[in-house]
Amino acid sequence: MGQHTRGGTMILVTGATGFVGKALLDLLDREGISYRPVSRSARKNYVQVTNIDADTDWSQALAGVKTVIHLAARVHVMQESTADPLVAFRTMNVDATINLASQAAALGVKRFVFISSIKVNGEATKPGHPFTAQDIPAPVDAYGQSKLEAEQALFQLGNKTGMEIVVVRPPLVYGPCVKANFAALIRWAGSRIPFPFGAARNARSLVYVENLVDLIVLCVHHPAAANEVFCVSDDEDLSTAELFRRLSTLQGGRSRIIAVPVRLLTIVFGLIGKAAEADRLLGSLQVDIAKTRSRLSWAPTISCDEGLRRTVERLKR
Repeated sequence: MGQHTRGGTMILVTGATGFVGKALLDLLDREGISYRPVSRSARKNYVQVTNIDADTDWSQALAGVKTVIHLAARVHVMQESTADPLVAFRTMNVDATINLASQAAALGVKRFVFISSIKVNGEATKPGHPFTAQDIPAPVDAYGQSKLEAEQALFQLGNKTGMEIVVVRPPLVYGPCVKANFAALIRWAGSRIPFPFGAARNARSLVYVENLVDLIVLCVHHPAAANEVFCVSDDEDLSTAELFRRLSTLQGGRSRIIAVPVRLLTIVFGLIGKAAEADRLLGSLQVDIAKTRSRLSWAPTISCDEGLRRTVERLKR
């Protein structure tokens, strides 16, 4: 059985090979914290769990574990191909999660840290009215709904068994090795292709991956984290235009930013079937981390500017 034992309480980490998982393991190594990573494929020093579902037997992986950090999930996808996305999301994000948590509680695990999503709160905010951890959830898509259902089921399980539940809801996570849309935006900002969203006056929260994993590790042991929900961000909100400008500046500032009217962009994106993309580029999604700051005495250790610099530097290697 693969594990890293350098002292302290043993932590089981699912999703250990993913973008956030790798950053988390790096931090646990630096802190000398004992952990047991899970992988679906055979890897040295990892526990192999081929299929994570409602029937997975976790008994061997959970032996001696006192805390679980559950990162493994069916993530939000831009081009959904599944006939019934909610069923697919529930299978992994709800059923598999509760199966793991139920076995963990039965084997004496003290705390279960669940990485959820700000999509539990919803898809958009009005400028100056950020989402908070205390808001009534209002998920819009199947991914957000599945994460909410998992949160609710976990807290119910915690109430029955006494296992402490901690939920962390991040917004968009970026950092070295980021892929998908954020990587594409970086490449665009480094090109000479004009960027038409200069008129956007939106505000969006981001979280640098090292800030996220710093909070996750704090949630492993902080007494005040038990049975709570926490939002996380870099605590600096950027418009799409400002984010692009910073990414461009980091790459020599060659790309032009053009202020095409927002209404026109919305119409054009709608006509080409990209209304959802327009919402993300032009709409606001702000996160309030006041509760996280006050209850856990936590603040992001890396600024947004520094996080963007590290991200661009790695992508351009």
